[in-house]
Amino acid sequence: MGGLGPGIGGFELLVIGLVALIVVGPKDLPLLMRKVGRVMARARAMASEFRASFDEMARQSELDELRKEVEALRRGQGLVPLGAEAEATFRDIQDDLQRPLPAPAAPIAAPTSASLAQPPAPVPSGAATAPAAAPAPEPVAAPKAKRTRTPKPTAAGETPPAGAAPARRRRSSPGS
Repeated sequence: MGGLGPGIGGFELLVIGLVALIVVGPKDLPLLMRKVGRVMARARAMASEFRASFDEMARQSELDELRKEVEALRRGQGLVPLGAEAEATFRDIQDDLQRPLPAPAAPIAAPTSASLAQPPAPVPSGAATAPAAAPAPEPVAAPKAKRTRTPKPTAAGETPPAGAAPARRRRSSPGS
């Protein structure tokens, strides 16, 4: 099925073209084809505009329906009862949320690098196991101070003022 629509194939188009050539004539046939092309372009533009407006109306009606459903949910209409089992589950969850949290346990000290390097002490076989006291944390070294540059003296022997960029020497080229 090629061509313009259902039932019009290549052979039918050839017959239509020959009839148009005979009726209109070879001189006016290009003008007629241009006019037919313009009419077809307008018809396609109108069809696409109609289709777009129809799609827009369908989208708008879907949005209106969706808005009505949202409003019904906000007002509590249209809700389906879930049953006694679901209600009991929701009550249990609500009770758990309202219950205060238990007090936190004693904080556990993080292992230090020295305690990680030493193997654990052996436990005597007859002794009762008691929780060991946490080792004292190692002191942390103070951060190193940033090194600052001291300005180099200029060619004249003077130091440049603070914040001034050091003077650059020009390299002499070997040819000059």
